[in-house]
Amino acid sequence: MDKERKLIIAGNWKMNKTVAEALDLVNGLKRELSNVKEVDIVVCPPFTALSEVSKAILDSNIRLGAQNMSEHNVGAFTGEIAAVMLKEFSVRYVILGHSERRQYQKESDDLIARKALAAHAASLKPIICVGETLQEREAGLTEKVLETQVRGSLAGLSRDQMVETIIAYEPVWAIGTGKTATTEQAQQAHAFIRSLLARLYDEATARKVRIQYGGSVKPSNARELMSQPDVDGALVGGASLEVRSFSDIVKNSI
Repeated sequence: MDKERKLIIAGNWKMNKTVAEALDLVNGLKRELSNVKEVDIVVCPPFTALSEVSKAILDSNIRLGAQNMSEHNVGAFTGEIAAVMLKEFSVRYVILGHSERRQYQKESDDLIARKALAAHAASLKPIICVGETLQEREAGLTEKVLETQVRGSLAGLSRDQMVETIIAYEPVWAIGTGKTATTEQAQQAHAFIRSLLARLYDEATARKVRIQYGGSVKPSNARELMSQPDVDGALVGGASLEVRSFSDIVKNSI
């Protein structure tokens, strides 16, 4: 598939996998995906598995991501993890502002923006999640919600930092529900986000930013989703927990 931007497919393992299970999964992915060069492949295990998974993928084409980080670099923040700590495990990407954290941990756009700046200061690439709920979509508020989240979560990022930032459009109503946005709905939202980036930055910057789709991505719908002009990859939840399904999503995207 000839794309202007290199596809990036990341697996968000959420709160799943012991260290032993994580190694089983990542070793299987290494075998299945060793020849894939057209896609940036990222796995995001829980913090407890980062060290061992990092060693396991050292000489592979798989990159390591974390599921969250603190906006602070050091200090009295019990239970938090700093960017510099992630760097020790060769983490390159970090998911910020996932809808589950926005919902359960009450994370605000302002907090996510501060985390994004802290990530860039440590040369980590943030994957910033945005997306509307079912009620918001049904009320015709999708673009309003996306604009608020994008503007707020990217506040303070320079053009250069923006180019090194990934946005993940995840309609909340499609996460873990089995419902997927139609390819038209996904493309429409991605195109809107890119047009907003052009307004916030400029056309050239907007063209370089990769926008992933997330929300019940499966091997069966990956090819159609990735064929859309403004869909530059996927942030995969449940289907990233099995070697076969995640490998097939990657292979079907090419």
